[in-house]
Amino acid sequence: MSAPAVHVVPIFATPFGVVTLPEAVTLNSALDTLLSERAPPQWRAARGPGALMFRSREDLGDWPEEPVRRLMSEMLAGVSAVAASISELSEQDFAALRMDARAWFTLVRPDGCVPAKSYANSSWLAVYCVSAPEPSSARVDSGVLRLYESRLGTMFQDPAGSASKLPYRSGHCTWRPVPGEMAVFPAALTHEIALVRASGALILVNARVRFVGSGGAWMPPW
Repeated sequence: MSAPAVHVVPIFATPFGVVTLPEAVTLNSALDTLLSERAPPQWRAARGPGALMFRSREDLGDWPEEPVRRLMSEMLAGVSAVAASISELSEQDFAALRMDARAWFTLVRPDGCVPAKSYANSSWLAVYCVSAPEPSSARVDSGVLRLYESRLGTMFQDPAGSASKLPYRSGHCTWRPVPGEMAVFPAALTHEIALVRASGALILVNARVRFVGSGGAWMPPW
């Protein structure tokens, strides 16, 4: 009996980009010092969690310090490059879009974490690593960015389905923050930073981003 003709395509693919910011690597030492100095309570977001995790207010994009200005420029360029790489807009039409962003930094101390979160009214989330402790020998998931699979609650798994190849395999995905690298993914995707089970702090700069049409169409508030 002849084999049936099969054509399979991914219909719900989720983009996840990793961007290396060459110039930002040279800024990491200055950023590490500056952000560590800005971690006392007066810089904390109003609803920030406890002492093991510090989250600043979402005004990092307005800071005048040169290392921050240069980092934000590179981060937004990286987000734009990821978005453009999967867009059907022409290069000219994409270049006409304006980017809006809200940025903050997060400092996660040993035994701290960032609880699961997603962001409405934003298209993309960028997570840039300024500094990270050495991986833990006891916990392979120490300090990783974990992105939650949204289909598991309703998907029945049999032996064949559980052995599916990427991009069809279901399950949570992780990315280990590396100084100088940035993860870019849809802001609506639920994600967290797992418990840091190593000595030393994890410092991340985050930005949620959206694109506005050249006509200045109305956008919902952040």
